Amino acid sequence: MTGLIKRSELDRFVRRLRRTRKKIVFTNGVFDILHRGHVDYLAKAKSFGDVLIVGLNSDRSVRRLKGDSRPLQKQSDRAAILLALKAVDFVVIFGEDTPERLIRQIAPDFLVKGADYKIDEIVGAGFVQAAGGKVKRVRLSRGRSSTNLIRKLV
Repeated sequence: MTGLIKRSELDRFVRRLRRTRKKIVFTNGVFDILHRGHVDYLAKAKSFGDVLIVGLNSDRSVRRLKGDSRPLQKQSDRAAILLALKAVDFVVIFGEDTPERLIRQIAPDFLVKGADYKIDEIVGAGFVQAAGGKVKRVRLSRGRSSTNLIRKLV
């Protein structure tokens, strides 16, 4: 069972995972130009639990956060690419500037972000820890980023 989850179906979906005692891992991002750093990061995130749910910024939220020139790929394409990866089980698209509401809705066992964030900078970290979950910081692949790729392309 893998795929794109609608926000309206998320509560029922998470309850089903909990009934089967699956450990839920959550991470989020734009994932506009997928590269080796993303693949390594997502594989490491998945290693913390049974099911990896990726919160994907909607096209509108990406434009608000990164400017009118982004995203380079529309959300449906970004979701399809993520879902083609072995590590990614589910994708849910969110339109807010941060995934705070989504994290509270999922209440993951593990919240994963890059090690470039301090724990107190990670949106939803306090909530996850208070609920008994863990926050994991994953070391990023050196020199591999969408920003670097875009610079090279330009």
